[in-house]
Amino acid sequence: MAIRKIRVMGDDCLRKKCREVTEMTPRIKELIDDMFDTMYEAYGVGLAAPQVGVLKRIVVIDTDDNPIVLINPVILETSGEQTGDEGCLSVPGKAGIVTRPNYVKVKALDINMKEFELEGTELLARAICHECDHLDGVMYVDIVEGDLHDVTADEEE
Repeated sequence: MAIRKIRVMGDDCLRKKCREVTEMTPRIKELIDDMFDTMYEAYGVGLAAPQVGVLKRIVVIDTDDNPIVLINPVILETSGEQTGDEGCLSVPGKAGIVTRPNYVKVKALDINMKEFELEGTELLARAICHECDHLDGVMYVDIVEGDLHDVTADEEE
């Protein structure tokens, strides 16, 4: 397992649509392990594969000591809304106000390529939406309400 370089805003990789994962390989398993290591090292709660330069539809999230892997995630349902500060490991030192659904239901494959559904509210819902956006080349700065503001490292998401 290794810490990978997090791509920052301006890197073309962050604006590309990612390809679906068709099979689990040792390289993909290693990528997922590295993504968790990289996310934890950066004190994040979510990380998408393009943020480490890999154009695959893979997301890792951990909002409450419950690591989640989403491969080829598809958001099935959303409801409600929440508005709050949001940051991104690819936009270091900055945050902005973003409105997201307060409830999300997503379908994805797990690390064993078995389909499952996951429901999340509040921070988990925000993280799912944020990371799934990355897979389509969308960044939170595209939907931020107002200007970005400076944050300290422990406030970033």
